[in-house]
Amino acid sequence: MKNVIAIDGPSGSGKSTVGKALARRLGGVYLDTGAMYRAVALAAKRNGISMDDGNALGELCRSLDLSLQADNDVPRVFLGEEDISQAIRSPEMDMLSSAVSAVREVRVAMTILQRKLAKGALVVAEGRDMGTVVFPGSVNKFFLTASPEIRAERRYRERLGKGEAVSPADVQSEMRKRDRQDSTRALAPLKAARDALIIDSSELTPVRVVEEICRHLKRGQLKVNNLRK
Repeated sequence: MKNVIAIDGPSGSGKSTVGKALARRLGGVYLDTGAMYRAVALAAKRNGISMDDGNALGELCRSLDLSLQADNDVPRVFLGEEDISQAIRSPEMDMLSSAVSAVREVRVAMTILQRKLAKGALVVAEGRDMGTVVFPGSVNKFFLTASPEIRAERRYRERLGKGEAVSPADVQSEMRKRDRQDSTRALAPLKAARDALIIDSSELTPVRVVEEICRHLKRGQLKVNNLRK
């Protein structure tokens, strides 16, 4: 598991931005596991599958033609030939992906796929249970966090940038609900692995967080040439 760098954290902690930047820095593969669950949620909605129908969701996962691709360093998500990168980035998919990720059959199927995708390459795996469930044997585990106010502000600005008409109060309410849903579910709840380095990004830029992670990777002597730079 020395080839896997696991980054977990709640919404708005900066883990996606940091994960992509770190993968570019190290010449590795960025594994956006959150996007995978969003893809399942989108497919389930399109197929009229209830989020509490474990058997149907498990069958759906096993039949999905799901792939992650990088286009000019921009990660894209495909269902078959369809680029669903934008379709899965909505408040509705935020909540539906959280719900579907709590289903055991979905977790089992996605964990198998995520481990398969991580074989044979340096991988920066970003999500909510990378260090605790999917890659517990990784020696490079990080947990990003930030104050609730900072995380809500980041998400608010992100959604404004997409042209959404949304209020700060709505974003805060949705984030609190998502946090509660993710951290209290019985299966793979959001939490830091015992051996993860916790980084509070409230006052840090993504560049600073990447540098902090690289310093710790150097101390652990991760065999990545770009760490010498």
